[in-house]
Amino acid sequence: MKKTTWKHADFFRAMDVWAPKHLAYDWDNVGLQIGSFNAITSKVLITLDVTESVVDEAIEKGMNLIIAHHSLLFQPLKQINMDTPKGRTVQKLIKNDITVYASHTNLDAANNGVNDMLATELKLTHTTPLVPVYNEKNYKVVIYVPESHIEKIRQAFAESGAGYIGNYSHCTFQSPGQGTFKPLEGTDPYIGEQDKITYVDEYKIETIVPESILSNVVKSILSAHPYEEPAYDIYPLENKTTNFGIGRIGNLTEPTTLDSFIKTVKTQFQLEGIRISGNKDKKIKRVAILGGSGEKYVSHAMRKKADVYITGDMTFHIAQDAAEMGLTVIDAGHYIEKVMKYYTKQKLAQTMELDKDFIEVSEINTDPFQFV
Repeated sequence: MKKTTWKHADFFRAMDVWAPKHLAYDWDNVGLQIGSFNAITSKVLITLDVTESVVDEAIEKGMNLIIAHHSLLFQPLKQINMDTPKGRTVQKLIKNDITVYASHTNLDAANNGVNDMLATELKLTHTTPLVPVYNEKNYKVVIYVPESHIEKIRQAFAESGAGYIGNYSHCTFQSPGQGTFKPLEGTDPYIGEQDKITYVDEYKIETIVPESILSNVVKSILSAHPYEEPAYDIYPLENKTTNFGIGRIGNLTEPTTLDSFIKTVKTQFQLEGIRISGNKDKKIKRVAILGGSGEKYVSHAMRKKADVYITGDMTFHIAQDAAEMGLTVIDAGHYIEKVMKYYTKQKLAQTMELDKDFIEVSEINTDPFQFV
């Protein structure tokens, strides 16, 4: 049966499965910013930034959960002055029982996170992290279950974050067999009788599980299992690790000129203008992109032989140094990260099987810059 009532914590768990908090930089403040874990969710608003105008939008639309990319409380608050925009924002959130959750550098580094979204918009192929930050070991979890509970176990795997391979979810393998057991004194068997060997047609279900969520996955499948003492195995995988990192480096399907590629960038990210350094006739094939402020990673783009590096917030001397090293730079601005609004809505709607009107993208433009 499709779930119709959600708590904020359900959305937090879905975001944490997608973008685990341990992927965030230690200086970052991610997760719950203000509000409640246990409140019933009325509607969800997805935004890049939490500004006073975005909160006004949430109030007007009757939404009590805001999921943002940029943290509301990035710096500790020493006071809440209601005469300031930040103070009024906090006041409105509390008065209207609106919860704010942020997924920032962890969503930047996550697979299918912000940087993959940006790479997808440019149709880059064979992408890998530009700046690796974490390499996670994987495990295979195997559990034996009666046929009546196969789908419950498969769903428990998926809902707890197991069985994801690339852009595919619910990845499992199952095979039939026969299990035996003898319930002893003091047991309350789901199948069989005490002191008698029971033969049961069962299925072995196995899937891949990242190390960071292994314990939660095991708890989830044991909770969904009908037996008092489910049989399960955990195997470390030596042939599979998951690499996480910020930025992406990949290839265009066909080489193009910088001038033509600039037009693509402006079109895909709906930009009125961008800053560039480099020869417009230069051939572009290998592209590095990093959402947000990426000037400190110019050297990574150079080492990975990028023809062009797209990021935001470039300063004069860093751009000058990059140009002298032969790296073309496109400063497309910080606001290209707004793509996360649409992809996050789609991701949560699919993962949680939400009605299309339950989650909305903010219509507020929070970019402080404009071209004149």
